[in-house]
Amino acid sequence: MRFEIICGVLIVILLILIWKIVVMRRAVKEIREGITQKLETETNTLLTIDSRDRQMRALADVINADLRRLRVQRQKYEQGNLTLKENITNISHDIRTPLTAICGYLELLEEEEKSEKALRYLAVVKERTETLKRLTEELFAYATAVPAEYAENGMEMTWLSCDGRRDKELDKEYEDVVLNEVLEESISAYYGALKTRGITPQITMSETKVIRRVNPAALSRIFANILGNAVKYSAGDLQICLSESGQITFSNHAPSLDEIQVGRLFDKFYTVENAVQSTGLGLAIARLLTEQMGGRITAQYAEEILTITVLFPEEARTHQ
Repeated sequence: MRFEIICGVLIVILLILIWKIVVMRRAVKEIREGITQKLETETNTLLTIDSRDRQMRALADVINADLRRLRVQRQKYEQGNLTLKENITNISHDIRTPLTAICGYLELLEEEEKSEKALRYLAVVKERTETLKRLTEELFAYATAVPAEYAENGMEMTWLSCDGRRDKELDKEYEDVVLNEVLEESISAYYGALKTRGITPQITMSETKVIRRVNPAALSRIFANILGNAVKYSAGDLQICLSESGQITFSNHAPSLDEIQVGRLFDKFYTVENAVQSTGLGLAIARLLTEQMGGRITAQYAEEILTITVLFPEEARTHQ
């Protein structure tokens, strides 16, 4: 009789433990799914569970406290990001106005009679002014390249120009673009700069039209920034290849670089010491725009050859 009682008690305890485990597993599942939902969506709601277990509810309370802190930090970050963009927009006019005036006076000064020493000084001032203008423009371009609005369904992206107004070129809806044509136009636009450096590009382009649904203005900026990089670092050669897969490669000898420097080329504000008039933003902007349009951009360095690869895969046609 005593044995049967002990067995009965053990069975009851076992059933209670099984029930407890089931309840805890259900609560853990609720917490896991709830955390995933809160992190994936910008919601102000907190985690709720049906479990009556004190420990599980205490765990949920701790997680909710962390979610509240995370929400505050996210709001501070978003507000800080917005404030930064507003400040950059506001100071753009303050920077551009004196630069425009300086350029105007330099043009007037060129018309006056000058000594050889004055001519040298004037050339240096003009070169430094142009460098400052490029740095300013690229700084604003990078700061405002991130869309101000981005619909989750990928149907609309809004871009801001350097003066804070909507950039009508970048604000257009994505459209089917022939990569071959945009690449040809970009190379033609850089022909003068390439020729000045003694670079004659070797171009291999797919005879088939490679069509991707992208923003044409952003695509032109990507190609221009990469070609500008080639002008700075090339030892005198440049190979450009566009394949039917939507992959574009830019290769050139760059003995002045090394693997560590190439690994940082896409970092904003990173400049190689011997770079000519480099602002450190060109390739950072190129990467930002490429990734926003569903593409990928990489840089490799082997046997003193720098290769920058841009790929817009087939699925990029439906990215927007």
